[in-house]
Amino acid sequence: MLPTIITSSELFSMLFIFFARIIDVSLGTMRIILIARGYRSLAPIFGFLEVFIWLGAIGTTISNLHSIFSYFIYAGGFAAGNYVGMLIEERVSIGYQLIRIITTKEVTALPMVMREEGYGVTVVDGKGMRGDVYILYAVVRRSEVKKILGIVETFEPSAFITVEDVRSHIAGFIGDKGGPPFFGRMFAKRK
Repeated sequence: MLPTIITSSELFSMLFIFFARIIDVSLGTMRIILIARGYRSLAPIFGFLEVFIWLGAIGTTISNLHSIFSYFIYAGGFAAGNYVGMLIEERVSIGYQLIRIITTKEVTALPMVMREEGYGVTVVDGKGMRGDVYILYAVVRRSEVKKILGIVETFEPSAFITVEDVRSHIAGFIGDKGGPPFFGRMFAKRK
């Protein structure tokens, strides 16, 4: 039988469960991203906080087993935490990405414009199914990808573009755009 009235202590418990799940799942998302990008010294701290908060959420859920609402709140907090974690990851923009641009036209302006904007670009001749292609490679900070894609759209709107995460890089040219984002400055990657 479902209760008709929720007491203030039950409401507080459900709010705690919901927001604790948002926080712990968001921390879990960031922990996985940090591991994938090579921030091995920082990921365990996120893992500790994630489990610590999760224990509080699950403990409160178990103490409210009589209320079906706590199950829905727990699941809703998990779903919301996934969404919030993705938003945080998008804002933080940790690491670098490789942008590969393949175009069938002879490219002259695009690499020049990208270099003028401070990006390193490598141009390679290739053979595609329909003839000669030109492949441009650029490794950029994640926070700069949208800007590069805008430049490509302006100069080569029919280009085929792929974007991949770069786990690490050694030497080479990566334009200095004022240093890594705030998060990256706080937690330098350790090898």
